[in-house]
Amino acid sequence: MGLLDAGPDGVLSAVSTALNDTVEFYRWTWSIADKRVENWPLMQSPWPTLSISTLYLLFVWLGPKWMKEREPFQMRLVLIVYNFGMVLLNLFIFRELFMGSYNAGYSYICQTVDYSNDVNEVRIAAALWWYFVSKGVEYLDTVFFILRKKNNQVSFLHVYHHCTMFTLWWIGIKWVAGGQAFFGAQMNSFIHVIMYSYYGLTAFGPWIQKYLWWKRYLTMLQLVQFHVTIGHTALSLYTDCPFPKWMHWALIAYAISFIFLFLNFYARTYNEPTKAKTGKAAMNGISANGVSKSERQSVVENGKSQKNGKPKGE
Repeated sequence: MGLLDAGPDGVLSAVSTALNDTVEFYRWTWSIADKRVENWPLMQSPWPTLSISTLYLLFVWLGPKWMKEREPFQMRLVLIVYNFGMVLLNLFIFRELFMGSYNAGYSYICQTVDYSNDVNEVRIAAALWWYFVSKGVEYLDTVFFILRKKNNQVSFLHVYHHCTMFTLWWIGIKWVAGGQAFFGAQMNSFIHVIMYSYYGLTAFGPWIQKYLWWKRYLTMLQLVQFHVTIGHTALSLYTDCPFPKWMHWALIAYAISFIFLFLNFYARTYNEPTKAKTGKAAMNGISANGVSKSERQSVVENGKSQKNGKPKGE
């Protein structure tokens, strides 16, 4: 007999059971969360992270409307400071993960999560927390594009990449701040050191472009990263590594989605001659956080155009 044939009492009973099971599952998931991180900033509840991501998406939607009748902001100094600040942050994260995992004797093949307060394990957990925070800071990439009216660079790949990384890594820190999780974060932070170095250099202006011929290789490096991630995760599944299996499968699906999106971006950016000639090639589905020739000709401070000049303080 189906649920619809059970009568009102049967339906209410089934709904009540489903709700109770959901509540019990929720309580169980929180009971196995990493106790070391529960009082760290942003980790007590998912709501702050979800709120920040929601505000980000609202800005992606409303920001271009607000800027529609305004002149683009010139942000050369801000971009230089921001990009090289991100270089230092990612270098710090990479160093902490490398040294912590080395001192703890981590395996690059299979590493379980150690929830103890061992100094090296806490060091790794802290580095992963900073990695999570860095993904929130990267929302500024989009903010700067919109304030500079580079709306064509705020692509689906760009928004998907930024929003999901910050949101999903909250789950990683909450339950698996260590073990296998260190590998992807360590590799990605190293790539971001190179990537934000490129962005920082482009912010100096068009004169340096001739020295930045290697931008397409950054996209290739990111594609290699996704393939390595899939291979590493598949190996973990093959060896039956004691790490949450659903996270392994979810990571593989996530990496595959990036491979398709980045390959599409690479083909459109580097394999189409007409687009290559425009000089608008981008990284990560976005152009580098630099300053274009048109921005050099029309410098803007506080939304007001200044021809042939520079804003104060730059």
